[in-house]
Amino acid sequence: MIGLKRITLQALESGRTKNPATLDLLKFSEEFKISVDSLLKVDLSRLGELQLRELEAGNDVYMMGTKVRVLPLTLDKDNYQNSEYVPVKAKMGYRTGFTDPSFIASLPKFNIPSLPRHGTYRTFPASGDSMLPIPENAEVTGEYVENWLDLKPDTPCIMVLNGTADFVFKLVTVNKADKSFTLKSLNPVYKPYTVTAAEVLEIWKFKKLHLDELPDAPTDLQELKTMIQELRAVVEHGKK
Repeated sequence: MIGLKRITLQALESGRTKNPATLDLLKFSEEFKISVDSLLKVDLSRLGELQLRELEAGNDVYMMGTKVRVLPLTLDKDNYQNSEYVPVKAKMGYRTGFTDPSFIASLPKFNIPSLPRHGTYRTFPASGDSMLPIPENAEVTGEYVENWLDLKPDTPCIMVLNGTADFVFKLVTVNKADKSFTLKSLNPVYKPYTVTAAEVLEIWKFKKLHLDELPDAPTDLQELKTMIQELRAVVEHGKK
């Protein structure tokens, strides 16, 4: 495809050739739409899913004149990472400011002693009744997931989506075949649904739940919704 002799390609793949010829680098760059800067400067095996997805789509970050995205962090006086808190009033701006170091620096910060110091954590407010029995005024702390493919099926996560949807707290399953995610609500009234990788901005794996009141016991209305949902599933199965 790129006009390399077999012996040249074998030397490159085996590492015998430490400094590929400039012309060969240009051939790789043009064929796979990856800039020479990326080939020389970036360890592609260490990139997270977001960066790999950009490369696969032909959107090489160096070709676009931008850098490989780095998650903005803030540090405490002991040089450990803070756990930033995203208040309700900052929710709307988070989807546009989550890569902006100045926006992240403006968020409230705190540390959670019971969490390992080497992790990257962020706390988000919960909303909606799809999280029941977790109440709407709860706050969820998640650990940043760099490689989405490492998630196990039904991992509880905070998903930050780039559409009109809010932050969602779901049981997440990765569908590697078509690069999508199945999102399952804790509340059984809500059906699972699928989002594509292109719709996902960030994933934070559940670590802590913060409550200022005890969760309510299921109400009669909630139980009735669940029964109707289960009955509908039985009827649909019977029709099939």
